[in-house]
Order: sequence, then structure tokens, then C-alpha cells
Amino acid sequence: MKEIWVEKYRPKSLEEVVGQQDIVARLKAYAKSGNLPHLLFAGPAGTGKTTCAIALARDLFGEDWQQNYNELNASDQRGIDVVRQKIKDIARLAPFSGTPFKLIFLDEADNLTSDAQAALRRTMETYTKTSRFILSANYSSRLIEPIQSRCAVFRFRPLRPEAIREYLGRIAKAEKLKVTEDGMEALVYVAQGDMRRAVNSLQVAASLGSTIDGDALYKAASTVRPEEIRKILEKALGGEFLPAREALDTLLIEYGLSGEDVVRQIHRAVFDLNVPDDFKVRLVDRIGEADFRLVEGSNERIQIEALLAHIALVGRELKPG
Repeated sequence: MKEIWVEKYRPKSLEEVVGQQDIVARLKAYAKSGNLPHLLFAGPAGTGKTTCAIALARDLFGEDWQQNYNELNASDQRGIDVVRQKIKDIARLAPFSGTPFKLIFLDEADNLTSDAQAALRRTMETYTKTSRFILSANYSSRLIEPIQSRCAVFRFRPLRPEAIREYLGRIAKAEKLKVTEDGMEALVYVAQGDMRRAVNSLQVAASLGSTIDGDALYKAASTVRPEEIRKILEKALGGEFLPAREALDTLLIEYGLSGEDVVRQIHRAVFDLNVPDDFKVRLVDRIGEADFRLVEGSNERIQIEALLAHIALVGRELKPG
């Protein structure tokens, strides 16, 4: 792999961005006017926040966009010193090529400490004439209110399946790959609205051959087929606890999944089970408890087996008589 496809096929302009039409329309209006306020891009990972920032810079500044675009990651250095020194030094510099301002893209801004955010607020206010900030955050609620009120907020949603298919279809065509219908469905399932995860999974699967099917993609992404998870749940609901446990062991060994990965896939599969809604409510409640315990450091195997045991007990109540 000479180049990471996420970067190789990153859209070069706002016109090429897929899946965020409302946001793109607003950003195009800013690019056309040649002016914009500070911006806040909020939303899950892999939904196009960084891509839109770069595409906006390209549309604003043309070929010389890199001279007036500075990207910093707040998770590298998140204290007040980085704002007072590094960010302030960049913000106070005049833009190049006679442009009215430059863009400073601050990725993962929600990782800044509260003191650093207070210092950033003042920097944003002081150097508006030379710099406009684009703050990217997975959780906008972690940013202090004075920063949020200084920005035009753009909320990115997880990408729809059709947007993921369209974009991956472009890459497959450019790389001369044949992706089967089963393979494309697998990519959509693995992605869960995250385009970066989908593109990376496609690239890993492409290293194994030019024809890509579901099996290749699930193995490349270390993800279990949803129907296999559903079979395990149906066995547990049918009272076959030990066979369900053995099937789970096989999957854990074959795919090398963590406990949290298994719980997330069980959570997605529960809603497809043919059981009454009130039983689904009870199952989801127990899944949430298992997930919390895993995050807190509990033993993975014990928690997942306890979850299967609870599902088996629920299954007994479903049996007539």
C-alpha cells in the first residue's frame, strides 16, 4: 500500500463531498462570499469534518490554500501553554497572498482543558481580522459556552448507506476493483456511518485480491457477520445456553474481538430478533449494564457469558407453558 486511500481520495472541493448536503450548501455560500465567521464542526468520527475544512480552504484560497491553512490537533497538546504560545503565534501572523484572513483548523478541540479553552476564547476574539478558527469536536458539549456562542455550528450526522455506497463505488472504479453486492452490504454494516472506517476496510480487503466479497471484508475489519451473532442469540433464547457459548468462543478465537466489540454487535442484532418489544427492552437494559461493566474493567468472558445467560432466562419466559 503506497498511499492511504482516505488521503488519496479525499474530496478536493466541497462539490465532491458526499452525504452532508445541507452542510456543504452552507459552506459553499461562505466560500462564494469570501467571508465566514468562526466555525464549529461537531459530530462522530469519520463523517467529513476534516474533509470539509480542507475543501472549504481549497474553495476559498485556490491553489495556494496550504499557505493560509493551518491544522493543529488539540489531543497532542491540550494545556493552556499551547494556546498562549503556538496557537496565538499562528493567529497573529498576517495571511499570505493578500487574502483577508487565514484558516486555523483545531481538530479534537473538545480535548482542550477548560483553562486552555478560556485562553482560546480570548485568542479567537483578538485576532479575528487575521484568522478564522474551525473547531472540530466529537462532543460539542465539552466546549465552554463562550466558545460555542462565537461559532457558527455545523452538526455532522453519520453518513447514510447510499452516500457510503456512492463514495466507495468511485474508489472501486478508480482502483479497478470488483465489489460484490454482499461485499458492499458488509462495508455499510462495518462502517456504521463512518466513511473513514469503510475506506480503510476496503483498502485492507483489496490487498487480498481484486474481487471483494463479504467474507473478505468481515475478516479485514475483524467483524463478525450479523447473521452469526443473530444465530448465537437465537440459540440462547431457545434455551441452548452451552451451544451458544461454544459458538461465541469460536467467533472470539477466529476474529479476535474484544468484549466491547461483541457487546456492540449483540446490541445491533437484538432489534432484528423476533421477540416482543418489552423483551427487547429488557435485553437492551442488560446489554447496557454489561457494556458499563466492561468499560469499568470487568472480566470480558464472565460478562459476556452472564449476558448470554440472561438472554437464555428471558427465552424461557417466551416459551409457552
